[in-house]
Amino acid sequence: MIELYQFELSQYSEKVRLILDYKGLDYRKIEVTPGIGQVDLFRMTGQRKVPVIKDGSNIVADSTEIAKYLDRQYPDRPLIPTDPKQRGMCLLIEEWADESIGIKSRKALFGALSQDQNFRKALLPTTTPDLIKGIFEVVPNDILKILGFGVGYSPDVVKSAENDLQQDLEALCLLLADSPYLVGDRITLADLSVAGLSMLIKFPDGPYLNLPASVRGKGIPGLADNLAYQPFFAWRDRLYSQFRKLTPGSSTTTGSAPTAISID
Repeated sequence: MIELYQFELSQYSEKVRLILDYKGLDYRKIEVTPGIGQVDLFRMTGQRKVPVIKDGSNIVADSTEIAKYLDRQYPDRPLIPTDPKQRGMCLLIEEWADESIGIKSRKALFGALSQDQNFRKALLPTTTPDLIKGIFEVVPNDILKILGFGVGYSPDVVKSAENDLQQDLEALCLLLADSPYLVGDRITLADLSVAGLSMLIKFPDGPYLNLPASVRGKGIPGLADNLAYQPFFAWRDRLYSQFRKLTPGSSTTTGSAPTAISID
């Protein structure tokens, strides 16, 4: 079985989870503990970032490289079109989503966490002890480190990210206005990347993540609740309902819950 080394709240990990689910591949999530777990990850991969997959003797880091590996190794339900123009557009959108939605949604979410201690507490994994939850209610910088986000951002950086995401969401709504997919007539890596990476803007409205039910459908104020962007989130919800498996503990999922990292 494929092992996915991840942070539950990492949008790049979610991108890979969505790809694995779309391809119908069984996998086990292994939650990496920030700090000590990342040291173990470095010993295995030479870098400290998630996601990483271990598929037998093959170890692959980086969400884009993981997607390409899975497409080569498991060609059913291909991710990347063979038509040259569609292939180029798919790869271009995937790279754009990584660098724009992926990075800027972290910055914008930091602003939301800074303003709402209840939101900060709610985003901690469900297995977090109450004592730790109490500590992180008031320290947004540290909670982001625990969640794998890194350090905090200035108000200007947060505002700039929010403005850029508004443009991104507007553009996506326009692209999807008369088409069910971003590239061609079937789902591709472009769709799965955009859908998974937008997780932090608005959390999926379903039991897909190991997070409290109270955060489902919630997200960054001004983006997640803006009616102008609801066509995009409705499109994403349809992809989730079609392809994303429910988290362990639901009636329709298989596999084990996240565990402490263990490196062979």
